[in-house]
Amino acid sequence: MTEVVHKHDSATDAHYMPHALALAERGTALASPNPLVGAVLVRDGKIVGEGFHTYDGRKHAEILAIEQAGDAARGATLYINLEPCCHTGRTGPCTGAILAAGIRKVVAAMPDPNPQVSGKGFEILRKAGIEVEVGLCEDQARRLNESFARYIRSGLPLVTLKTAMTLDGRIAAPDDGFLSPAAPRGWVTSDLARAHVQRQRHAHDAILTGIGTILADDPLLTDRSGLPRRRPLLRIVMDSRLRIPPSARLLTEVNNDLLIFTLPSAGPGKRRELERRGVLVCAVEAWVQASRPVQEQAGRPAPRPDFCKVLEELGRREVTSVLLEAGAELNGAALDARLVDKVFLYYAPKILGGADSLPMATGHGVRSMSDALAVTGIRRYDFGPDFAVEGCLRDVYAM
Repeated sequence: MTEVVHKHDSATDAHYMPHALALAERGTALASPNPLVGAVLVRDGKIVGEGFHTYDGRKHAEILAIEQAGDAARGATLYINLEPCCHTGRTGPCTGAILAAGIRKVVAAMPDPNPQVSGKGFEILRKAGIEVEVGLCEDQARRLNESFARYIRSGLPLVTLKTAMTLDGRIAAPDDGFLSPAAPRGWVTSDLARAHVQRQRHAHDAILTGIGTILADDPLLTDRSGLPRRRPLLRIVMDSRLRIPPSARLLTEVNNDLLIFTLPSAGPGKRRELERRGVLVCAVEAWVQASRPVQEQAGRPAPRPDFCKVLEELGRREVTSVLLEAGAELNGAALDARLVDKVFLYYAPKILGGADSLPMATGHGVRSMSDALAVTGIRRYDFGPDFAVEGCLRDVYAM
């Protein structure tokens, strides 16, 4: 059902809903594949209970808040960023617990994006005589659970293309590692911007790159934010022929957190060697698309694992969000195939110029400006001398 949105003028509601959102955010990297949910119970102008959901903790945010409040929950108002659940999964329905606790009013930021349950929780509460208001801080709430919405509606993870570039859209100079593997790579952005990248990694279930980046840059692809997470950041490499060298830093410490997608034709000996080192290797069929494929040095087409099948496999593994940190070819192929949901583009106040500098994406692309990919919901962030632009290529709530 379509939920009717009510706009709020109450200063009290406007005070407590941001607190519920902040609590929900504390579940980052701890709640997936479940949504981020925070709940606050208020009675007589005082917070009597609060909580946020973590997957391993099992109990939903509402239950934690009710348990903390005890008898004070009766007659209280519940502030929550997401519609209370009304079905039995790993736990019982929160709507039943809300009714049993005697809560008088529920103020929710948004309906559950799961199309099978959206609005039903509100309906149960209203039929029981509980006042329900929806829509306060909805934009913030929707941003908080974009990956859950994408995953629960499609079975696929949310894909965010992240890259750092100069003002003229270049990610590497001719003497940097991407273009000349023997040379060290120069950083595009500042320490502040790169520190924020670690926060980005922390907020995602997985990070994905191509073998070209591994060969040129030899990255670790780890979450170095220092913040707690339920599952290790899943490091994913698209490596059609299993060219990853045994000396790659990626292989120095593997704990069920490195997944390589390759083609069925890749050498079985190399696959067994990687699996002995704890690497997960998954073979999928080649990606067939109309746009220009990645080119080998000899100029012949170089097939790569089907990106769509890769995302389907990640969905089966309950990966809800993927940060694409790749080179120009994989970036371009993902954009060409319309598999990118969001972009997060870091810009440094530099200009490289020159035909040999590497752009952020290569590939067939679109043929006219009228067909260019539209980026909506633009938000800008500053990181010292650098800035970043975040935007959406797909409305995951409208699917």
